[in-house]
Amino acid sequence: MADEKSLWRRFSDYHDELFMAPWRAGIAREARSEEDVLVALLFLEALGIPGPADYYALELYPDLIESFHRWHQRMGMDTFPEAGVCC
Repeated sequence: MADEKSLWRRFSDYHDELFMAPWRAGIAREARSEEDVLVALLFLEALGIPGPADYYALELYPDLIESFHRWHQRMGMDTFPEAGVCC
């Protein structure tokens, strides 16, 4: 039984490498791009610019502070220019 699980796991790993590896970088890049848009919208709303998802986004702010920090550093800003938002 354990041998079958090991064999299946190796087959699954091989399948993922064969079919997913060529697109892994593109999928990660697209996920990061979508996250960047979400973080930008949420923090623009935090700065007072109204958005369509104000009510639903409030509960997301605590979880996205660290993500926003990584985002603004990737965008070339060492510290966020608006006081009290980040850093």
